[in-house]
Amino acid sequence: MTSDTHVSSFSVFTSQQGKTLGWLLLIASFALVSVSLLLQWGAVDIAVKDLWQCVFGRCVTPVQEAVIWQIRLPRILLGFLVGAGLACCGAVMQTAIRNPLADPYLFGIVAGAGLGIVIADQWFPLLSTNWLPLMAFLGAAGAILLVMALAYYLQRVEMIVLAGVSVAFLLGAATQLLLYLGEPMASNRIMFWLMGSLAGASMAQVQWLAPVFLVALTASLAMHRQLNVLLLDDDSARALGVHASRLRMLLLLGCAVLTAMIVAYAGGIGFVGLMVPHMVRFLTGSFLLALLLGCTLVGGVLMIWVDFFARNLLSGQDIPIGILTSALGSLFFMGLLFRAHQRA
Repeated sequence: MTSDTHVSSFSVFTSQQGKTLGWLLLIASFALVSVSLLLQWGAVDIAVKDLWQCVFGRCVTPVQEAVIWQIRLPRILLGFLVGAGLACCGAVMQTAIRNPLADPYLFGIVAGAGLGIVIADQWFPLLSTNWLPLMAFLGAAGAILLVMALAYYLQRVEMIVLAGVSVAFLLGAATQLLLYLGEPMASNRIMFWLMGSLAGASMAQVQWLAPVFLVALTASLAMHRQLNVLLLDDDSARALGVHASRLRMLLLLGCAVLTAMIVAYAGGIGFVGLMVPHMVRFLTGSFLLALLLGCTLVGGVLMIWVDFFARNLLSGQDIPIGILTSALGSLFFMGLLFRAHQRA
């Protein structure tokens, strides 16, 4: 009987692994198809054969070469990295503090990074754009430290999200005050940027953001066992040799670094880190290794499609991405509430 039980458990485990791998391969295939389609579609449509000729040979016309290599590809790559980064940060944060509502936007990281950017723009207008990610990180790190200080004072991990929301509103108010007191033209430009946009995407930004994301993802994947332990209470984690508080702070600071880079290049984009981990858990389960890989793919695909619709919903206008993601996030959040109510 014991042998039959072990065989049954192993069969269930391998079946779940196969199902998870199948979903990941399917999402990866859809990601490749999406990139191919979005390289073709736009104000200037490009035929499939012309696209492949550009990729593997020489473009038919200089216009197609400029559209593909200088406009669409940088925007798609940056969008994929932004979506993947926010989604993975959301998954790590939800695991680290054991709260399914945690994400960089609600946690105050995006607000802190935005405040850092506004301070740099208003007080140091001659500062090189290469320093903007640093200012964003200082703001994001300050938000993290303030949230953790509040949580430490309350002595309750589950209160971190509420502390994050309060810090986000506080830093958002400070940002709005600086914009109100600032020069009108500069304030209008920053306000549009804070809504989130990939309009200024370039390969230079991709080259800066990609290594940061890959390092953060690799480190998270390498620590997936310790991250899974954080789903237990802190005493249980300590019994298993994991210093929960120290690891939690390290993870949150890592999320602050990645989110700061994203905010510096793409502005404030909310709710991606909240939605995508829930979507991926529904497909692959809560095991962190599969969750992070799924969030990378789903978050990236979601962002490049949202950016496509942001460019094409209104003729001649580029809708800020943050508006669309906030609308989707609010509907998704309502869905979570209805689902929780039905389970209760």
